[in-house]
Amino acid sequence: MSSFVGVIVSDPWLQSQFTQVELRGLKSKFLSAKNQSGNVTFADLPPVLTKLKGVTELTENEITDILKESSPDLNEEVDFESFLRHYLDLQAQASAKVGGPKPQSSFLKATTTTLHHTISESEKSSYVAHINNYLGEDPFLKDYLPLDPASDDIFELAKDGVLLCKLINVAVPNTIDERAINTKKVLNPWERNENHNLCLNSAKAIGCTVVNIGTQDLIEARPHLVVGLMSQIIKIQLLSDLDLKKTPQLVELVEDSKDVEELMGLAPEKVLLKWMNFHLKRAGFEKQVTNFSSDLKDGEAYAHLLNALAPELGTNSTLETTDPTERAKLIIEQAEKLDCKRYVTPKDIVEGSANLNLAFVAQIFQHRNGLSVDQSNIPFADMMEDDAQTSREERCFRLWINSLGIETHVNNLFDTVRGGWVLLEVLEKASPGSVNWKQASKSAINMPFKKLENCNQVVSIGKDLNFSLVNIAGNDIAQGNKKLIIGKTAHLPFLWQLMRFSMLNLLKNLRQHSQGKEIGDADILNWANEKVKRSGRSSQMESFKDKNLATGRFFLELLSSVEPRVVNWALVTKGTTDEDKKSNATYIISVARKLGCSIFLLPEDIIEVNQKMILTLTASIMYWSLQKKVGDLEPLSPSQQSEPPSPSQQSEPPSPSLSNNESPPSPRDDDG
Repeated sequence: MSSFVGVIVSDPWLQSQFTQVELRGLKSKFLSAKNQSGNVTFADLPPVLTKLKGVTELTENEITDILKESSPDLNEEVDFESFLRHYLDLQAQASAKVGGPKPQSSFLKATTTTLHHTISESEKSSYVAHINNYLGEDPFLKDYLPLDPASDDIFELAKDGVLLCKLINVAVPNTIDERAINTKKVLNPWERNENHNLCLNSAKAIGCTVVNIGTQDLIEARPHLVVGLMSQIIKIQLLSDLDLKKTPQLVELVEDSKDVEELMGLAPEKVLLKWMNFHLKRAGFEKQVTNFSSDLKDGEAYAHLLNALAPELGTNSTLETTDPTERAKLIIEQAEKLDCKRYVTPKDIVEGSANLNLAFVAQIFQHRNGLSVDQSNIPFADMMEDDAQTSREERCFRLWINSLGIETHVNNLFDTVRGGWVLLEVLEKASPGSVNWKQASKSAINMPFKKLENCNQVVSIGKDLNFSLVNIAGNDIAQGNKKLIIGKTAHLPFLWQLMRFSMLNLLKNLRQHSQGKEIGDADILNWANEKVKRSGRSSQMESFKDKNLATGRFFLELLSSVEPRVVNWALVTKGTTDEDKKSNATYIISVARKLGCSIFLLPEDIIEVNQKMILTLTASIMYWSLQKKVGDLEPLSPSQQSEPPSPSQQSEPPSPSLSNNESPPSPRDDDG
């Protein structure tokens, strides 16, 4: 049979940014840049890059200057994947030059888009202490802990992926089904790669930004990337209570319902600053703290905050001392009396370490927030009430948007989309060139006319993309109409149509034998059923709302059909009880992420057979399978596939992953 082998990129996200046609063209351009020694260096790239689509607005000199920011030594060799990452970065720079969204400069993205980094030893030591504290009794990791903060053992331990997966579960419990983690003492390359897939896809699912991190980066344990990712995971854990649903007492920080809406839209670290300033103002401290760095260096804000929150521990000596280092030492001692963990040293405070100061303030909040404990007096509670499905879908769309690598980070979906700008950014990702940035305004959220202009363009582009938008106008988005944005209406919700369009486009670009034809829901359904059937199993899915899907068996058979070794059938239940369904659903999500699927649904979405989420799960598995093996390959006959073991056989299950001496099986059935 004929075979087509596409250009394969190790990072699934990076590969998803290009069609196979584009990758082949870019690979050709990259190879054309080879110098006389047969290598490609950064110095060889500007003449090639300036001619590429989306970069023509930049001159060779401008491209050289941008490349120098990440690689001062232009004679350094560059590989194809780095070339692709720089190409995407240059497209963003060129877009910003003509009025489009600017590239991100947030902490993690800044650390993951450059190639030469020094890491903060103080941060590393703090994170090592965090790991020793929270994972010291873990059944698997206890043999490797405690780690020495002065050594680089943390990077060696991170190479197998287990540590990062476990750290994610500390931050957001039950994100990862730990049965899916490969935890042998010695892992082979496939098992290690699976763990890092599971880590990165799960990190995205809790809100981390991992746009420019690939599994190879983690396998090599590149220090700045490992520390950057750990910083995000730990930050999510420490800021988890800075949420009105978890800590409704936070409404004490505002005066009316309008302010509550604003509070709900703030990032957790902004809420933490607001909380800090609330208490400082009460304590008579006149300065406003606007950051976790320079504003905290002298220690005065810390001293006033702790005296206000814990007057029984208050002391004048902290404020009377004129030596900032001595004051910082006294602050830490006072905080430890509240059982706050030591995330900072006096030096960190004096030098203004933003990440560690944030962690320290979050610790103080967790142990003594000083807010009202009488919830009966807390108004505006009805503003936070959403049914469970709406909340889950809001979470899914928010995390999906944040995973795209756009400039805006969404904290509150309904509040953010009302300005229209973030939807324009997502539309530009889904359909490059569709947005007229000259007619868009980023600061439109408080400018009604500009906001409406943005939202009108969103609707106009949606109609151009054949979205079903009957009787929907820009004003509906500007007013934050939840039903039209995510669901529970006769209309197809806008964000769902946008997510579905993006998903189908990815499949269309990968599926070479579709010959440019559109791919629809029915194609995904048929593909899934055909894959399961060809593996010799009998399960079939009638539709994406088939109630039988609640057992989880079909998806486990589908996952097994695209990668036979990935499912450990000894862990699979019949799915007859609620507990069994939950067990299977949790396992499905982690196994899919372990393969490389970027998904944001929750086990409840499978158990309740949420049609939209079921479609995204199926499409993600299809995308991974097509991405793994592009084109028509010879199918296996049903007799060549193994059946899931019967319950009586499950006492001695097959190993869920490869041993060190095995090679991964290569399924050869048609992915069409």
